[in-house]
Amino acid sequence: MTGPGGGGGTGGASGLPPALTSLQNPLVKRLVRLRGRREREAEGVVLIEGAREVARAREAGWALSELYLCPPLFSPEAAEYASAWAGERGGAHLTQLSPEAFAKVSGREHPDGVLALSPTPEPRLPTPGPDALVVVLHGLEKPGNLGAIVRTADAVGATVLVLGRGADVYSPPSIRASQGSVFAVAPFALSDAEAFAWLSAHRFRTFACTPDAEQDYWDAPLRGRVALLLGTEHAGLPEEWRRGHQGLRIPMSGLADSLNVGVSAALVLYEARRQQRPLG
Repeated sequence: MTGPGGGGGTGGASGLPPALTSLQNPLVKRLVRLRGRREREAEGVVLIEGAREVARAREAGWALSELYLCPPLFSPEAAEYASAWAGERGGAHLTQLSPEAFAKVSGREHPDGVLALSPTPEPRLPTPGPDALVVVLHGLEKPGNLGAIVRTADAVGATVLVLGRGADVYSPPSIRASQGSVFAVAPFALSDAEAFAWLSAHRFRTFACTPDAEQDYWDAPLRGRVALLLGTEHAGLPEEWRRGHQGLRIPMSGLADSLNVGVSAALVLYEARRQQRPLG
């Protein structure tokens, strides 16, 4: 058994096909291109790197179409997972890469030898429950912030709506920052009109998180169907987003006049969930 593109292989580990070694192999070149958003969207795939991230994608029910392994690079966690995946890979095409080839396709400084592709999901907006909690993100593009908020949303059981074309919620850095929570949350990329039409149709109460609001977030009534609106750290929410929504602020008494948006989201999301029901 050989990977797509063939050629340039050496004898593989037990149960694995021969490793691809050539950095000029068409498959290796394709994987390098797939680190870019345009190529991923053109192929309709999500590139998932890392044993933990691939494991969480599988746990969330994502189907892997291709699986790439490099045993010499395995971390203990990767070795534990990969031994099972090699035998029960659920239809994913399995390819072994040499350390040099894997380093070429990896976006990490210290890769753990696990990479997979999965079809890009097309999630449908859910019918919200009576205590549905939604975080709506406007203009966020930094993978670290996106991933951190998705991770918190997963922890509190919130839905994530991402507005704006710049956000790439399924980029490898965003996936890594979310620690794989992006697969459970499956954020919805929507236009402003689509997002607010859905929120209005399901009678959400919307709260704009902004430093110049008069009400502290812990004093706001965050029960029932609640949507929290957050913008970027440097620009905040646009004026049209502040109109018609109740404002919330996070009080600060020091020199700092703002918090990281991921930290802000975590504070308000947990306060909303605390008011609605205990966790655990």
